[in-house]
Amino acid sequence: MTGGPAQPLLTIRGLTKHFALKGGFFGKGAGVVRAVDSVDFSVRKGETLGVVGESGCGKSTTARLLMQLITPTAGEVVFDGRTVGGRDLPLKEFHRQVQMVFQDSYASLNPRLTIEDSIAFGPMVHGVPKREALDRAHDLLHRVGLAPARFAARYPHELSGGQRQRINIARALALQPRLVILDEAVSALDKSVEAQVLNLLMDLKQDFGLTYVFISHDLQVVRYLSDRVMVMYLGQVAELGPSEALFNHPLHPYTKALLSSMPAIDPDHRTQEAPLAGDPPNPINPPSGCRFHPRCALAAPVCSQRVPQPVVAEAAHAVACLVHEPGSGHPMAAPAMKAA
Repeated sequence: MTGGPAQPLLTIRGLTKHFALKGGFFGKGAGVVRAVDSVDFSVRKGETLGVVGESGCGKSTTARLLMQLITPTAGEVVFDGRTVGGRDLPLKEFHRQVQMVFQDSYASLNPRLTIEDSIAFGPMVHGVPKREALDRAHDLLHRVGLAPARFAARYPHELSGGQRQRINIARALALQPRLVILDEAVSALDKSVEAQVLNLLMDLKQDFGLTYVFISHDLQVVRYLSDRVMVMYLGQVAELGPSEALFNHPLHPYTKALLSSMPAIDPDHRTQEAPLAGDPPNPINPPSGCRFHPRCALAAPVCSQRVPQPVVAEAAHAVACLVHEPGSGHPMAAPAMKAA
């Protein structure tokens, strides 16, 4: 691994994905779904970046764009200083270093392949001899807590959901990647199994020196696992900062609403009113200005006219909200700083 631990392993610049809708004459002119709209962020070496937001905010589309499973409309993905997809870093080499674990543990596995063959398949495609690939598969089975003697020759339908997800994690590690993207990887598991898989992920990260992008709707799990957290809303980044800072002192009104929706164990602190009303706006025709303003308690007239720019409000804690943008015109914003 080159460079210092705080240097970006993955840098995203202007990442955009618009899905064209069919309709009208010759299937054209029906508009586009703005699934991901000009997203910028980075993932540091050795960290876990959590990604949260409501359903439809663009989390999973972002994950597929990072993996280059779908082609971005605009923007670039830079991996360890090399642009992905061209001569600089061909996709095959990129996919050897970046792997993904999906939510559906059963659909992710080929039902006709044994467990050892599923894990060994990737390394063999990348030129590893079959015997070595199978040895690596057996070692990884042992690492994820599944005895090779019992599980190597089984098929996916013979395993439980938690066991299948362990297989998917082992398969992702078979190519010895540097970055693993986990898209709702534990959300389909019951809580006892989820805790085991989370502890496994933390142990594997330590053992293999991995970097994670962890996408989830479960805020408690994200807080437990992540070093930094990125909050997405309607295809854009609303807030990005250190995990504890973001959970203890959220800056964006949307982040505050998300956190206040977390279930409380203390019966004296139960949520009496919904922290956020209504559904997210239509991504085909998103609101002008700040996309959150139709649902925001702090909205002012300027919020519908001006798109907020990400500003670093505190140490390494960025937010895209006109309240925190000096000179934005919002009544709660600080005045613009004068040039020296």
